[in-house]
Amino acid sequence: MKNFSALLKISSVLWIIWGLVHILAGVMTMKGVLTNDITASVVGIADGIDPQSLDMDYPKAVGAIIGQHGFNLFWIGIVTFICAFYIWKGNTHAIFLAAITGGLADLGYFLFIDLGGYNKFMPGTVMTIVSSLAIITSFYVYFKTKNLD
Repeated sequence: MKNFSALLKISSVLWIIWGLVHILAGVMTMKGVLTNDITASVVGIADGIDPQSLDMDYPKAVGAIIGQHGFNLFWIGIVTFICAFYIWKGNTHAIFLAAITGGLADLGYFLFIDLGGYNKFMPGTVMTIVSSLAIITSFYVYFKTKNLD
């Protein structure tokens, strides 16, 4: 059981890191939209692309879409960050809430940004690896211990 506790703590630390990075990314993305610098927000998301190719006068509707994306990054980061403290204590609901919230967010990122080649390895792909490891680690503990109760 002691090893399982350590694994949950590792998962928690990974979710804390992932959550904080996404809270910051959400704030930075929304800031770009709110200051009418949509280009900065788009460049921050698609950081693997030549920034000059993304420098243009975006319609307000695109700004709204990017702003919504920033808001989603923000709240998803907060949810996973909070879940991390409950995962530390072995809370099953938190394990699954973090996996669903952060995992599905990163699945979309992987499908559309990673596979599209629009990002740099750091921090984008690294954060996908971090969330995957957090999910695998906590799921391993859950499925190994669920019949022990």
